[in-house]
Amino acid sequence: MKWQKPVVAALLLCAAFGSQAAPDLSHVTLVLGDQARNLRSLVEAAGVMKDAPYQYRWANFQGAAPLFEAQRAGAVDTSYAGDLPVLMAASGGVPLKIIATNVGDGGSNGLIVPADSPIHSVKDLVGKEVVVSSARGSISQHLLYQALQEADVQRDAVPVRFVLPTDASAAFNSGQISAWATFDPYLGIAEQHGARLLRDGKGLTTALSFVTATQSSLDDPLKRAAIADFTHRLAQAREWALAHPQEYNQVYAQLTRLQPADAGKITARISHGIRAVTPDDIAQVQQVSDLFSALHILPNKVDVQAITDTQVFADGGQY
Repeated sequence: MKWQKPVVAALLLCAAFGSQAAPDLSHVTLVLGDQARNLRSLVEAAGVMKDAPYQYRWANFQGAAPLFEAQRAGAVDTSYAGDLPVLMAASGGVPLKIIATNVGDGGSNGLIVPADSPIHSVKDLVGKEVVVSSARGSISQHLLYQALQEADVQRDAVPVRFVLPTDASAAFNSGQISAWATFDPYLGIAEQHGARLLRDGKGLTTALSFVTATQSSLDDPLKRAAIADFTHRLAQAREWALAHPQEYNQVYAQLTRLQPADAGKITARISHGIRAVTPDDIAQVQQVSDLFSALHILPNKVDVQAITDTQVFADGGQY
């Protein structure tokens, strides 16, 4: 059954524009950046966009790196990615603002090896190449570095190669990769095919992801109003998915072409909810930023507070 909570778009927009009449958004089109159809499956399962007063279309990417290149070019209005990829994009000059937080699950990011691998612990990775998806500055690189630190292994003792996840998946399945740091759905699919988990992100990484908006889109008052509305529809959709896991899993499986049984492990750990960005979120991600600046992975230091716009979500929630 589809989610039934009413969303009165006119009231949302009136609140966002103060005492002014709600603007006509019928000519606004949002391009919603997505990774591996995570958000699209959520929105379509919950049915929260059916009465949206604006047009929208999805732009799907296999990882954060190509998604943020699209955002740099102004080809998407919003994006969705983990904390370190957002920092990497901002550090590299992508004009974005963090507007909402997705509270993720550390189990959705993992370091895996083939079932018959002689590698049985993170310590065994010394001298072994690890493939990281999808690019330098990814959540998987963060996981790998934290796992090495936990195991008291020097980072320079483990060679790293960066490969986009679809290419890495094919190489891993054909036995060309000895160890792979990746994320769902690629992680879950590999596990379904027998991959063995060395370490996931639980207790190692923030597990926070963020909805971001392109600065030029936020500078347009009509697009900003539409984006504010969209962030709350996402939050409501996530609430629906948490309350209706089987229905959500069915739609996710259809869009990702997975069997529902295979998709179930992925959807069970995909998120614990979408909400406003909190000061604690900003503080946690600032620590990540400072670490990867010190490691010279981020090309420039990032002030997380400066790239966060908490008012967008607040505007969307006034109904």
